[in-house]
Amino acid sequence: MTEPVNPADKVRTFPTSPGVYLMKDAAGRVIYVGKAVNLRSRASSYFTKAAAIDRRTADLVPAIRDIDFIETDSEVDALLMEARLVKDVQPQFNQDLKDDKTFPYLEITTREDFPRVEFTRKPQPRGTKLYGPFTSAKKLRATIGVLQKIFRFRTCSLDIVDGDERWNWFRPCLLASINQCTAPCNLRISKEDYRKDIERLKLFLDGKKGTLLKEMKQEMEQAATELKFEKAARIRDELKALENLNLRGNLDDHVQPEVFPIDPKKGMAGLQKILKLDDLPRRIEGVDIAHLGGGETVASLVQFIDGLPFKHGYKRYRIQTVEGVDDFASIREVVARRIGRLSREGESFPDLLLIDGGKGQLNAALEAMRTLGIKPPPTISLAKQEEEIYIPGEAEPRRLSRHAYALRLLQYVRDEAHRFAQHYHHMLRKKSTFDDE
Repeated sequence: MTEPVNPADKVRTFPTSPGVYLMKDAAGRVIYVGKAVNLRSRASSYFTKAAAIDRRTADLVPAIRDIDFIETDSEVDALLMEARLVKDVQPQFNQDLKDDKTFPYLEITTREDFPRVEFTRKPQPRGTKLYGPFTSAKKLRATIGVLQKIFRFRTCSLDIVDGDERWNWFRPCLLASINQCTAPCNLRISKEDYRKDIERLKLFLDGKKGTLLKEMKQEMEQAATELKFEKAARIRDELKALENLNLRGNLDDHVQPEVFPIDPKKGMAGLQKILKLDDLPRRIEGVDIAHLGGGETVASLVQFIDGLPFKHGYKRYRIQTVEGVDDFASIREVVARRIGRLSREGESFPDLLLIDGGKGQLNAALEAMRTLGIKPPPTISLAKQEEEIYIPGEAEPRRLSRHAYALRLLQYVRDEAHRFAQHYHHMLRKKSTFDDE
């Protein structure tokens, strides 16, 4: 009968590649599962004097009678395999992970047109596909970042409805511009193609990498046969990224870049609270002034409904009563024309009027409405340099956290008004697009 190998000696034969290690007791039961970037180095660390007295491992080490390993292609694969094994085997010394909801999970929503992939410590009771728990929040966040570079899913909390044309005018976040998201928020990908990407992600998370690669190669070849070369090229790039996953190095180097998404609902709720509004600001209008060559001044008005651009409500104005460059006078004119017309025609005012600029621009807008004898709707201004919010009746401007959803929504409205105003070459070509209100 072969003598059992001392686990402390056995680990010296382990490979130096990524994988998971399984520690067993005298009865051959798995009592602990761990992951490693370097199996030999990590597993060996349990058989040192320090590990024998460390409070985290002191009870585990004396119970180890055998140790095995499963090699993986990458650290990402190791992290996911560890979570699956802990959930399935429920080892004694991983017990704290079994039901403790404070540990992190990867959650995929399943009841949305464009499912989200999220890091969470509070899983939803229904409507999601859950992976985990994971032992390291930092490693999970980095893994999501790595996988997003391959499958390009969204991680935001937007409620995107397929076919809602308002999303055609939504500005995607940084992740779209660096090719880490297919931007369903701008309807740049169909519901069907996006869901295919999510199904591929699920196959990978379920440990079916071989099946996934085979299916993707077949789909790529079919796309090429059908002369859908753009689709074939996209799948080819995803295949290359998957096959080179083990070359990505340490997960610590792949934490997702800092992105501050614009969430319409949260933005409106934040504005209601900050500005002490009676209702959600569902209709926001933004005004900006632009100066053309030769001293000609134009203004733009953009309209957002439920936090999304409503292009049919956009308007351009050529300033008619102001000589030279005078932003304050220009704002007085355009606000008087816009609000005056709404008042004359019995139309409702916006829930929030946003002026691009500082205190002077805000006062100019308020003065225009007072001159007309109109009670102003909630009106504020946003100064670009320091992103300060000026509110009527407050001596000092408000400064919100750059993470604040309310600020992000105001910036979106302001920037969209600025973009629309700066397209003056279209105005010069088609003077009929100006409103003479």
